[in-house]
Amino acid sequence: MNLPFTPEQFLSVFARYNERVWPMQLGLNLMALVCIGLLFHRGVWASRGICMILSLLWAWMAIAYHFAFFSDINPAAWAFGAVFLLESMALARFGVVRTDVLLRPVPGVRAWVGAALIVFALVLYPLIGYSVGHRYSYAPTFGLPCPTTIFTLGLLLFSVRPVSGWVFVIPLLWAVVGSSAAFQLGMVEDLGLLAAGVATLAVMLFSPATSYRGTAGDGAARG
Repeated sequence: MNLPFTPEQFLSVFARYNERVWPMQLGLNLMALVCIGLLFHRGVWASRGICMILSLLWAWMAIAYHFAFFSDINPAAWAFGAVFLLESMALARFGVVRTDVLLRPVPGVRAWVGAALIVFALVLYPLIGYSVGHRYSYAPTFGLPCPTTIFTLGLLLFSVRPVSGWVFVIPLLWAVVGSSAAFQLGMVEDLGLLAAGVATLAVMLFSPATSYRGTAGDGAARG
């Protein structure tokens, strides 16, 4: 499939975004660190807090990236943004309004893969980009779709309750769509997005979340 823009135009979108929204990148990374910190709190409020932050991140990507910048070179960005807003609403519905998404650092395959994806999104993704010449401001920073999708999948794998497929479907679809940049635009770091999607599917199939009865430390009951 031929893209309606060149690699240079694609990188220029990152540059304009990074320059215009600075220093918001610092706040977005802080939000990621807050999510990691909340992961180690047992109250249901902590899982709700994580899902609220993830919901805000997906809304940010829809509005501040797809609508405001990516649409300048790709008309499909309007559709991408709308889908990202749907993911934001799914996270709010199933993870904030309800407590279907209960996140716990329980040892096991799901936690190990989830942790690996989080580390990749926040540390290895920018390092790989830097190593192949994608330097700031012409580099996708956290808060942009690919690293944030990997981060989202990593956190969701910590759920000890079965999570609605509506929460996973859009990040998994973006793992396919977004990783096309690795092959067509030379975004080598985005190969990690495809790997994250495959790893998440494998974990969901072979190590599904079990029904979690909760403990006294979990706080309020689900509802």
